[in-house]
Amino acid sequence: MTPTTDLPTGRPAIAIAWECLSNFTHDDAFTARLRLRNDSNDAIAHGWTICFNTCRKVLADSVSAGYAVAHVNGDLFALSMPGGGAWLPGASHTVEYEALHWAISITDAPLGFYLLPGDGGAPVDLGDPEISPFVRPEQRHRMRGDLLPTADAAWRFEQDAALYRLPETLVGRITPRPQSAQFDGRRCLLSRHAPLSYDGALWNEASLLASMLGSLSGLVPGGSADLVLEVGAVENVEGGAPLEAYLLDIEPGRVRIRGASPHGVFNAIQSLAQLLGPNGELPIGRVRDAPRFGYRGIMLDVARHFADLTTVLRLLDCMASYKLNRFHFHLTDDEGWRLAIGALPELTAIGALRGVTRDGHPCLPPSFGSGADIDAQGGSGFYTASDFVTILRHAHARHIEVIPEFNMPGHARAAVVAMRERYQRLLATGDPEGAARFLLSDPDDASIYESVQLWHDNVICIALPSVDRFIETVVGEVCMLFREAGVPLRTIHTGGDEVPGGAWLGSPRCRALMQERGWTDVQQLHDDFTERCRTILARHGVAFAGWDETALVHQDGRMQPNLRFAGAGLQVYVWNNAWGRGQEDCAYLLANAGYEVVLANAANLYFDLAHAKHPQEPGYYWAGFVDSRNAFGFCPLDAGAMAGPDAMGRALDPQVLATLQPLDAEGRRRIKGLQGQLWGENARTRARLDYMALPRLIGLAERAWARDPGWQDMPEPDQRAAWALRHWNEFANRLGQRELPRLDRARQPWEYRLPPPGAVVRGGVLHANVALPGLALHYTVDGSEPCVASTRYDAPAPVYGAEQVKLASFDTRGRGSRTVTLNLTPSVDTP
Repeated sequence: MTPTTDLPTGRPAIAIAWECLSNFTHDDAFTARLRLRNDSNDAIAHGWTICFNTCRKVLADSVSAGYAVAHVNGDLFALSMPGGGAWLPGASHTVEYEALHWAISITDAPLGFYLLPGDGGAPVDLGDPEISPFVRPEQRHRMRGDLLPTADAAWRFEQDAALYRLPETLVGRITPRPQSAQFDGRRCLLSRHAPLSYDGALWNEASLLASMLGSLSGLVPGGSADLVLEVGAVENVEGGAPLEAYLLDIEPGRVRIRGASPHGVFNAIQSLAQLLGPNGELPIGRVRDAPRFGYRGIMLDVARHFADLTTVLRLLDCMASYKLNRFHFHLTDDEGWRLAIGALPELTAIGALRGVTRDGHPCLPPSFGSGADIDAQGGSGFYTASDFVTILRHAHARHIEVIPEFNMPGHARAAVVAMRERYQRLLATGDPEGAARFLLSDPDDASIYESVQLWHDNVICIALPSVDRFIETVVGEVCMLFREAGVPLRTIHTGGDEVPGGAWLGSPRCRALMQERGWTDVQQLHDDFTERCRTILARHGVAFAGWDETALVHQDGRMQPNLRFAGAGLQVYVWNNAWGRGQEDCAYLLANAGYEVVLANAANLYFDLAHAKHPQEPGYYWAGFVDSRNAFGFCPLDAGAMAGPDAMGRALDPQVLATLQPLDAEGRRRIKGLQGQLWGENARTRARLDYMALPRLIGLAERAWARDPGWQDMPEPDQRAAWALRHWNEFANRLGQRELPRLDRARQPWEYRLPPPGAVVRGGVLHANVALPGLALHYTVDGSEPCVASTRYDAPAPVYGAEQVKLASFDTRGRGSRTVTLNLTPSVDTP
């Protein structure tokens, strides 16, 4: 156990260790052990409590005798020792318990421990536990029926065996791949003083281009080529967003950029940036291009963990460089409200703070390991009006539309708590009318429910008139901020997902409204709320969007399109279509029924999910494991063509695939595009956000922009797989040889995920490969950690007599991947 070392002198220091004992305890429960030791010189008073966050619900009846674990709310749990005495120095507590589901990786371990002393003293943050390795089968597999192997070195070597490094001339120069690009081998030069002419409407694009050229030399041999920017027709291209088309014509003395609109000119500049060498060299040639889909987005969740202003601006820059054009800004959820609303200061004064305050100031409880300190990184924070306007202007200059999301009626606990505190404060001052003006909860609600994220009070009481007033106020202020930024507000996303069963059933206000309207089903109550939201947004000239549950009803044993809102301008983001869960064709059902659909498929486009089944890979995996190849290999208009196994590695029933509803002709036109999701539960730091986002974001950009590769049109599965593999090999080379080095050269280099090598030792010879050809591999045989000064792996290498080999992949800055350790007797990838 590693003791806590960063506590003030005289404060308790507690060493914490955690281990998954077995996932085979029950079909849907595992056993774990928690060890805690008082490493301070002082006794901890009787009545102490240790709190922690865990995504795996502890079963209270399973806890070791003499101890109790209570579920506080959400993912917060509290361990105590009823009847126990003081916790003496050096004394340890060992607690075993069972929890729902399974634990196979570091993400499944509890985290964010803090002590509530029994003497009433201030809470003490203890940090995260030391996590025991996952080495035995019952620790590495979710249940006995888990058929998916651990992604160890041997597994990776086999998976990547068909990949090989391509000559530079066969690797695409532009990502996403353009519709047409031809170069003749000659070069021209640009300098930072290159003559630049442009239409007046292209001042923004010209400014961005001039900034891009600022790093080049001021003088080049023979003089710089001229730059011409213009708006005009772009012929011989096809796609779903004709105004984004462009022509990039590079001649010996002139570079001409023509866009069908300023956005097209901007897209051309991004391609120019990828072609431009560090010395200002450009290949002579011509590029014609336009995107396949008009909607190409990234969703960033800042409610679970706050991302500061510079992190958001940096992500927008990365999106723009790969021609992504929608930023879905998930600003609110149960765990945080992140945008200041001047008329309702409690939303951020309370709803943007997580922790345990010493003065009793209300705030939200710690979540996802944010700890007791309300100033801890990620747990607390919000955007001021000025911050938000800066984000809007930054995005708009890069032709990215910002779609703010305010999640309701579920996933709304931060707002519910903030408005409840406002209610109590004004009620205490003798202002009951003002207190109830923005109330979001029924004080007499006795509903019993538990959300997917284990909350018991996170749903808005949608029968209250004050709810409409709240929404109207928030929407009005958001519209004002967009006007201040000089940016059009086209769409607001209202969430609408995962309302738990049982919500509203115990609310007198909801029951009264249902009786008044003659409703017998809470679905009718929910539909009425959706209609009211849509009406409020329409009054402000704003389109309405929501997650797929907004447009679904439960019928005939599964979720079916709710025809009430079909064709009513509701844009639906469909996520819950992981293989084996029974909703695989949900997006197509909704599109065929008349809804405009954005594909947000969990099994391909959830970038918070772990890249692979390995104990050290961060991220959830409820919909499977998602790496860059999953995003790249997605067939948006025929997902079944490239269907993989379910999350447990089991092959899908062919009859299930055969019954999936295909898109009809109108439905195909209603698929607006693709969006990658960066949910924030595990993005505690900017480095972790980088790791989760890239290079998967680039795979998404390729699939959303580039032409349909036609895999689904090949009737033979083997032929289809071979053609997809060929395309993946080229794209993997593009990432390894071009795009990741380009990210390394950024002003603020990205901490993207470097794939660990695959490796085996056969007959005393080391064989290794990597998922992204072009990345350097280095290894050691003396037990030391590999670095760029270690032996480079370029071909099978003898390692006779070595007891251990350690390998890693490296970027151009010398940053390494997770180290792979091969213990040669026996050969295993040590977690």
